[in-house]
Amino acid sequence: MTAPHAAFCSILIANRGEIALRIRRTARRLGMRTVAVYSDADRDAPHCRAADLALPIGASQPQASYLNVAALLEAARKSGAQAVHPGYGFLAESDAFAGACADAGLVFIGPPAGAIRAMGNKAGAKRLMEAAGVPCVPGYQGEDQSATRMADEAARIGYPVMIKAAAGGGGRGMRRVDRPEAFAAALQSARSEAENAFGSGELILEKAIVEPRHIEIQVFADAHGNVVHLGERDCSVQRRHQKVIEESPSPAVSPELRARMGAVSVAAARAIGYVGAGTLEFLLAPDGAFYFMEMNTRLQVEHAVTEAIVGVDLVEWQLRVALGEPLPLAQDVIDARRAQGGHAIEVRLCAEDPQQNFLPQSGTVARWRAPGDVRTDHALSDGLVVSPYYDSMLAKIVAHGTDRADACRRLAHALDDCLLLGLPTNRAFLRDCVAHPAFLSGDVSTAFIDRHFPAAMRQAAVPDAAVCQAAALLLTYLRQDAARRYPAELHGWASSRTYPTLCRFTLDGEAIEMRVRALGAQQWELTWDGGATQVALVSGREGRITLALGDTFRAVDYAVTASACHFVLNGIEHTAIDTTYAKAERSGAQTGSGRISAPMNGRVVAVHVAEGEAVSAGQVLLVVEAMKMEHSIAAPLAGEVKGLFTQVGAQVAPGGLLMEIAAA
Repeated sequence: MTAPHAAFCSILIANRGEIALRIRRTARRLGMRTVAVYSDADRDAPHCRAADLALPIGASQPQASYLNVAALLEAARKSGAQAVHPGYGFLAESDAFAGACADAGLVFIGPPAGAIRAMGNKAGAKRLMEAAGVPCVPGYQGEDQSATRMADEAARIGYPVMIKAAAGGGGRGMRRVDRPEAFAAALQSARSEAENAFGSGELILEKAIVEPRHIEIQVFADAHGNVVHLGERDCSVQRRHQKVIEESPSPAVSPELRARMGAVSVAAARAIGYVGAGTLEFLLAPDGAFYFMEMNTRLQVEHAVTEAIVGVDLVEWQLRVALGEPLPLAQDVIDARRAQGGHAIEVRLCAEDPQQNFLPQSGTVARWRAPGDVRTDHALSDGLVVSPYYDSMLAKIVAHGTDRADACRRLAHALDDCLLLGLPTNRAFLRDCVAHPAFLSGDVSTAFIDRHFPAAMRQAAVPDAAVCQAAALLLTYLRQDAARRYPAELHGWASSRTYPTLCRFTLDGEAIEMRVRALGAQQWELTWDGGATQVALVSGREGRITLALGDTFRAVDYAVTASACHFVLNGIEHTAIDTTYAKAERSGAQTGSGRISAPMNGRVVAVHVAEGEAVSAGQVLLVVEAMKMEHSIAAPLAGEVKGLFTQVGAQVAPGGLLMEIAAA
């Protein structure tokens, strides 16, 4: 058993964003002082402004700041902090960081370094769990990491197999392989991503359980030998092996199964001398069998779901356990609370584009409005720059209802009420997910998104007439609003006739051209090839207008940036860019031209070809890392590399020319 810690009243939060604010709220409620840290990219971030003290720790790249142990310890020393809370991600599961904090005389608000070390490597953790009698997925976690041995083991296990990074988590360094001929490339890609994300290329193999549920059990232990579980969370709805929707209780877990999984999880925590918050993750097969995957030795992103059901503050539990106090609730009390706790569902609002295979996005938040009547954990504000250096998650929206149907209704309404303009997000996609009949019935698995929302279905449709009309009128309205700011001597200009004005713009990337003619003070006629209609401005104020499009009244929320107008119509975000007076673009840069541009902000982590080298269509040319994920860029055509304009380690921006291929 671990000896109780000394008292502390000042906490350095070694993290950023919404989790830093989340920890601060509880710490402040308990009368504790909080110290924030920030990278160059986060200098003006909300978590810095909210803390009692904020200190810089380095450059924007995580390795130079939030993963920089020396800088964090120095910040703790300068600030007089007595304890460190790592949050989740970054160094939360680093036994080296936990040990360094202890050596510096700081209380690490998390499990002992030995427990983190025991469970931090998937290979070692599986061996420990097998020895403890915990059911594990058949696989390979040996020391021989050669490509030949890994391929042989994959054949022994039988396809499909999962390749997983032995260190870390969050879906990084993970690949499913269905055919032997695809194994070598997947192994190389997974190893590269694991090395970049966790500093270790060690991998394990597991038999792929086809269309399982992803079930996790929240455990908590104190320094006095008490260990409890707080039930399960169903995290089956995922993309790229990363969770996007979590709920509790799981529609697939009976009270009997919950008791069995909970007992196994408590036994596992006891076996490694665990203290603090932890989560054991399992795959639940269609036949009802469950298999251990990994243990996260930290607070989970989705901890709010459990808090809603049990009626507790898990961050407060972390702080009290770190102070040496016993757990506040016994298992029977927790079970009774869960039985009366209703249902909770959380979605992760992320800066990503579902239409581009959930490609991470960066940019500036032009307008943010949190939904009402639900819990929303976030660190967003108007004008906030979402950088490419960190995770893509922006906010967590949690709906709590009397039952699952009630929670689903509340969550759907909250997503309709949520507003974030300025950069692409998955908000509308999440709304579609929680309204899908399969989700409403509880019939989900890790294949939910691929099955019900395949890539072809997620592609952007050509904007319909109403959207085009709204964009044209909005751009005209904003142009007139700008005109009202001209010198007064220009305001009296008038003409005996009104002439159509050209309005040329791109709408979600599509080129649109309309003519706008004023019919009255707040009424216009729009004409385009093949049609015409009358529209009117019913009411207007900063950030919101009501339009009459034909016989239909539509409210439009909008935000304006230097380069674009962002607006929402019928629950979908759109971006309109006025190109009326823009120079015509030169031809020759179209798709398939051989000009390879960066699809997003990021860092080049691999270049697989050299100038003068012949390439085939579909061949992977280079790999760009953004928001902790790697994205391969393939050749659009066969030919020869005519120019190479980047290198490993280079930071790239959207549209930046990376390579040029001369067609064969």
